[in-house]
Amino acid sequence: MNVEACQRAVELIDGSNHILVTTHIRPDGDACGCVGAMARVLKDRGKTVHPLFVSPIPDWYAFLFEEKVPVLGEDVQIQDFLDGRFGPIDLVVILDTNSYGQLGDFASYVRQSGVPILIFDHHVTSDKLGRVEIVDSTAAAAGLVLLEFLDQVGWRIAKEVAEALFVAIATDTGWFHLRNTDSRVFRRCAELVEAGVDPNDLYRKLYQTFSYARFKLMSIMFDRLELHMDGRYASQYLVREDFERTGAAYRDTENLINECQRIGSVAVAALFMELRDGRIRCSMRSRPEGRRTVDVSEIAAKFGGGGHKMAAGTYLPAPIEHAMQLIFDEVAKRLAE
Repeated sequence: MNVEACQRAVELIDGSNHILVTTHIRPDGDACGCVGAMARVLKDRGKTVHPLFVSPIPDWYAFLFEEKVPVLGEDVQIQDFLDGRFGPIDLVVILDTNSYGQLGDFASYVRQSGVPILIFDHHVTSDKLGRVEIVDSTAAAAGLVLLEFLDQVGWRIAKEVAEALFVAIATDTGWFHLRNTDSRVFRRCAELVEAGVDPNDLYRKLYQTFSYARFKLMSIMFDRLELHMDGRYASQYLVREDFERTGAAYRDTENLINECQRIGSVAVAALFMELRDGRIRCSMRSRPEGRRTVDVSEIAAKFGGGGHKMAAGTYLPAPIEHAMQLIFDEVAKRLAE
């Protein structure tokens, strides 16, 4: 880890009093865990902390926070921050992204406010938002980057912080089964267990508390599952009416894309979702075929999205049939190589 960047980050934090902490749209476990951990660390250092989500979080991550974190557009508006409703924001900490496109409406605040930005991230995609950036693209999760920063600067990791960081790392490694799970992950998570984390309790909270509505939505998704290219590409889709009929929320779709990867022949998978504003959200996953793996982040980047080599996403124009054809064509090219 870059010692100089860590020291500059400490100076930014120590010189600030009112700190806003946020992450990307559609926050996953890594994002939620990082926000929960960072908010607690800053609070323990005597800072006034304003955690913020730019879109709603899945219900199963709510236990990471002492109270409900405001959601932009629902509980607070950009103008509230520009008008100083929450005091003079001295610093914005952005976790698990370094891209305007992943900040939703909050991107306008980043562009307008002039407030210094501190980044903690592990993605290759970058708009260089930060005055100081702690970025490690070899890390399995942003939570791992944050954990190693705290270790580097010698700041105390309370049990609640350890739990939030464990959630961040465990979820971004698929509970330690994805290919980004390396010895570094196990070593660091062992340290968190020694700090008081109970993995069994966290697993129950994360994966055994889903709603019935989520399962009804999953059933619809499975009914629409199609295999292409000799079973190597799997596609599925959900439309707005599916959410209305089941009572599920868009945040209930987290990790649904992973289900079809249980099929042995599937090398690339895509889940398309029609959003309220008419756009199509596409989530993609890939896994190795022999020595070769399709880089889905390249496909996502072609349409303005991003992510990792084996997990990426993007937004596409409607109708959904057109969006599905765009991705089909890109996947077909790569599987034919």
